[in-house]
Amino acid sequence: MAISQASNGLSPTAEAMSAVLAKNWWAIVVRGVLGIIFGMIALFLPGVTMLSLVLVFSAYALVDGIFAIIAAMRAAREHKRWGLLVLEGIVNIVTAGIALLWPGITVVAFVLLVAGWALISGGLMLSAAFRLGIDYGRWWLALGGIVSIVYGALLIAAPLVGALVLTWWLGAYALIFGASLIVLAFRLRAHT
Repeated sequence: MAISQASNGLSPTAEAMSAVLAKNWWAIVVRGVLGIIFGMIALFLPGVTMLSLVLVFSAYALVDGIFAIIAAMRAAREHKRWGLLVLEGIVNIVTAGIALLWPGITVVAFVLLVAGWALISGGLMLSAAFRLGIDYGRWWLALGGIVSIVYGALLIAAPLVGALVLTWWLGAYALIFGASLIVLAFRLRAHT
């Protein structure tokens, strides 16, 4: 059964996009299956997952640093400012080296960054909750702030456990994301 504009009320652009998605439903299944595989790896092999993420970050920072230095050399040839590009390139390459040589430190630094974010955003939410002039909903905002502060404190207290938990959350997300893509794909297949 083909998707028709009259039956679903979609605009011509949305109609065309829906038809393309329906025609390529199998690609969405592949994405879903890969998401589920990644999710399973993250849940059952969190150390491997976190190490892989550190290595991908390290490779990205290295390549980005090299391209920044290339851009600096091109800018220097054209008599434009190039100093900050070289500095950026060097910082990226050094960061890549640190991440590659000491992946544990990189993981801990990431967890501490998330902890700092949770503490600051939680504190701001809590402050905003007590400044609200309305009574209803204020306590939900306060609860969110408290949970965020507790989460940040727990990550600081045990960053390696925090990395493990973050990896599990990533795995759970990937499983749900992958499963939803597979359901979508088979719903689209029914309309081809």
